[in-house]
Amino acid sequence: MCTAATYKTKDFYFGRTLDYEFSYGDEITITPRSVPLPFRHMPAMNRHYAMIGVAHIADDYPLYYDAVNEKGLGVAGLNFVGNADYKPAAPGKDNIAQFEFIPWLLGQCSSVKEARVLIEKINLTNTPFSQSLPLAQLHWLIADRDEAITVESVKEGIRIYQNPVGVLTNNPPFDQQMFQLNNYLHLSPKSPENHFSDQLPLHTYSRGMGALGLPGDLSSQSRFIRVAFTKMNSVSGDSEAESVSQFFHILGSVDQQRGCCEVADGAYEITIYTSCCNASRGIYYYTSYDNHQISAVDMHREDLDGTQLIRYPMIREEQINRQN
Repeated sequence: MCTAATYKTKDFYFGRTLDYEFSYGDEITITPRSVPLPFRHMPAMNRHYAMIGVAHIADDYPLYYDAVNEKGLGVAGLNFVGNADYKPAAPGKDNIAQFEFIPWLLGQCSSVKEARVLIEKINLTNTPFSQSLPLAQLHWLIADRDEAITVESVKEGIRIYQNPVGVLTNNPPFDQQMFQLNNYLHLSPKSPENHFSDQLPLHTYSRGMGALGLPGDLSSQSRFIRVAFTKMNSVSGDSEAESVSQFFHILGSVDQQRGCCEVADGAYEITIYTSCCNASRGIYYYTSYDNHQISAVDMHREDLDGTQLIRYPMIREEQINRQN
């Protein structure tokens, strides 16, 4: 299970957690402008916007989990098991395989507005990458500094939702996730007042009681509510260090620890990595489960007109700054 979020100070930030019980060998991957991007049902892109994100590389193809392009548009795919539905290729549509969706959008769109135009013509097909890599059931958060949308491919077709909170988790479908926020409109970062009864001398006995009722479990619906509350009430300075630090704190509210979510006998879902990309500047920050030190890869320090993928394995061993 996963959580994605946006954040804006002076710059625009886009990131996510990836929660699963094992890793596919994720790498920070830069796709320069001249790396050919083939598509199963559409012409290849031999020239496109450069992008950076986390991908599993298979047959030299970047299977992106999340990425941001050089124009500041970000896309993240999150598990949507039981609801995602892909179709056979259809005439009169832009037939894009599910695993091609992120490079298809980021390769040619500079904004959510432009992405929406493409999505309205798209048919997400049930074409697997290979026999060993079957279709992933996903929905997507797509955002720039001005707006965010959620895209879901379901049995009824493609659904596009405005996403005013800039947050996405997994199930249920996004419109139901948003509706559930109505149950928490009483939450506040301020101390509560006694509305229970004017006949009882009730009082607060701890800081933070304005958020009593904020769900703390690891379910996707509860994570959506918790990150939405944290993000919408978040306050930080607008420097790079303050903004990045705050973003990691926002997603830290849904960090998953080994042992708390058992998915099979002896197998536990954990937060494999947490990312924060400065989409305005193309700098991809991340931490991993066993390395809490923030690492960074700057796409603009690379040759963005190159013809080969640029790959940085994640630093997974804990980096401890010993002061004595």
